[in-house]
Amino acid sequence: MAFKADLAGRLLRRYKRFLADIETDDGRRLTVHCPNPGSMLGCAIPGSAVRCSTSEGSQRRLAHTLEMIRVGRTWIGLHTTRANTLVDAALSAGAIPALSGYALRRREAAPLALGGGARLDFFLSGHPRDTRPLWLEVKSATLAEGSVARFPDSVTLRGRRHLELLAKLRREGARAALLFVIQRADCRVVEPADDIDPAYGRALRAAAAAGVELLAVRGRVCPRGVFLESLAEVRL
Repeated sequence: MAFKADLAGRLLRRYKRFLADIETDDGRRLTVHCPNPGSMLGCAIPGSAVRCSTSEGSQRRLAHTLEMIRVGRTWIGLHTTRANTLVDAALSAGAIPALSGYALRRREAAPLALGGGARLDFFLSGHPRDTRPLWLEVKSATLAEGSVARFPDSVTLRGRRHLELLAKLRREGARAALLFVIQRADCRVVEPADDIDPAYGRALRAAAAAGVELLAVRGRVCPRGVFLESLAEVRL
């Protein structure tokens, strides 16, 4: 998935969750939008190289969006919704075998029949050999320990609720899956960060035991965009 992230600079600080200050390569100091609700643990190191996109002609208060940061030799994608766009393109191309073959796809779908107003990222139906619909939630993983990606990077009640909803849908007879998008090329495995959010780890294992499919892909992040590199492993 190609996009322009032409504004280059260095991170000064990330603060108030959705704001970051950077110094551009030509010496300007700018406040940019940070599209990542997590803690960005290990990915918000002052002085690190960053790339930002620009909303041309936008009426937004902040014209630039922090897209990626380089830690060591690795670019890390920080824009969480880019993961969903990458998955959408991969589903169209049939690039994830476990999720291929569905004729219909809808984003941001709400399983209202089961009550509540929660939404999941994708609803797929119309598979020629499987009459069950498929509910899919996508999570962007940026935290790493060595070559292992870890999720989440902060306590996430919302993430636990997604797992509980997926497990409920599975018990009702649908397919249900959680797909981790590792937005860094130096990790081929993702595992729950039990030291950060042990309740999420328990919910993830309970969902797997209930039949929720746990999948992962690895993205290659570079200043030209984020590209699907390979399938990855989920390790519980």
